[in-house]
Amino acid sequence: MNPSAESIRSALIEALPRTTSLRGSIPERRYVYVPPSHLKALDLVNSLVIGGRGVGKSFWAAALASDEIRDRSLARELPSLANMVVKQGYGEKPSSEDYPDMDTFGMLLSLEGVEPYDVWRAVVARALAPLGSSKTKKIPRQRWEDTVTWVRNEPESFMRLLEATNEELDRRSRSVLLVFDALDRTNDDWQTMDRIVRELLRVALQLESFDNLHGKVFLREDQFHGRNVTNFPDASKLTANRVELSWRLEDLDGLLWQYLVNAPGEHGDTLRCVYQQGVGRPPEEENGVWLIDKRLKRDQETQRRLFIALAGLWMGRDRRRGHTYTWIVGHLADSRGLASPRSFLAAVLAAAEDSRDRYPDHEHPLHYESIKRGVQKASEIRVDELSEDYPWIKTLLEPFYGMTVPCEREVFADRWRESLGNGPSRDLFGTRLPPEHWELGWSGILDDLVELGIFEKMKDGRINMPDLYRVGFGLGRRGGVRPISKRS
Repeated sequence: MNPSAESIRSALIEALPRTTSLRGSIPERRYVYVPPSHLKALDLVNSLVIGGRGVGKSFWAAALASDEIRDRSLARELPSLANMVVKQGYGEKPSSEDYPDMDTFGMLLSLEGVEPYDVWRAVVARALAPLGSSKTKKIPRQRWEDTVTWVRNEPESFMRLLEATNEELDRRSRSVLLVFDALDRTNDDWQTMDRIVRELLRVALQLESFDNLHGKVFLREDQFHGRNVTNFPDASKLTANRVELSWRLEDLDGLLWQYLVNAPGEHGDTLRCVYQQGVGRPPEEENGVWLIDKRLKRDQETQRRLFIALAGLWMGRDRRRGHTYTWIVGHLADSRGLASPRSFLAAVLAAAEDSRDRYPDHEHPLHYESIKRGVQKASEIRVDELSEDYPWIKTLLEPFYGMTVPCEREVFADRWRESLGNGPSRDLFGTRLPPEHWELGWSGILDDLVELGIFEKMKDGRINMPDLYRVGFGLGRRGGVRPISKRS
């Protein structure tokens, strides 16, 4: 079998997801791909995981919560995850029995003497009580205020709950993992957020004292780096083992082929044939899921050969435009050189659809001009995703539409003053966390956007914007990928 470019193109369109955002739901097992560097993030010995938007924090939080994925996929890589009880300590989806929502959290912190430390211990108490002996199950849980009051007034009883649950789990040869994600939804004030994160890390450290009790905290980069959240005794025991989630070029290509070999029906047959021709052997099938070869996860030469089968060698008629294999990831990276799987998969899908519509007779499934348009589409999607975490971002960047980067720092402040006034007000940012240094004026906000990787400071002091964001926000750069047209 030697699939045609047209059939491969059609298979790509059917294989790739329209979105990889789970919104708190469980991922499909066939799409679970563990890059070698992400194994540390899943390991129980590492309680703190840091990552930017779209790198997999919520994906791994959801995957760990799934018995099927954890036992049949993740435990293959990390046997310690087998026979594990997982409880959600905080997450994107509301679960008022398991953890308080933002309003309830705020109400609890308004009570006299209540600290975030008390709230998090109440969350732990509710999660562990059903797992221990009959003596530990009777804690007040009608309202969160009742549970928090019990934890504050009965510290010895709380500690006995931890001890008894640990002993019961040991007797049953089991462990429990409490997963905490989406912590930006606990509060909209940075100082309060710092307290919430700091006290959660204290509780996670306390759990490490017990062999069968584990916590895993997923934090956004801006909730950890540069924040005052580790100023408590023995915090280094957590931070020394923290994991920074990122995706290298070979990780992204491995994920791509995990999706492709699991395409539905005849499209899967087509793409598994392409895979076999490039790798020299077919993917392995296990319990209805196709798995790519572990060696492919690190073998860039084989990955390059596979991508050339999809897109050809060059991003134009010759080498002057660059290699397809490295070009797409390079143009999807933020200012720190990091690309996300969401952006990468979206770019490949958009490139396949554009190739079908504009270049149906092209010799390769992906036309190089379509790859450029795929980056445009991925940038547009990235802007929308960024707006979910930072709803104020479009308002802040709207004044820059049509301008060309790089440019002097003061140009950005001038545009803001012309469009939004002499300085930002708190109302500009709504009910979500604002930029950390907004009170310092437009200069402080620009520094925050540099820290987030949306802008980058060049050696000569000018401010640039990587293509990943520049294209989607409608800024130009001489010789760069064209920005998208302004949306109404």
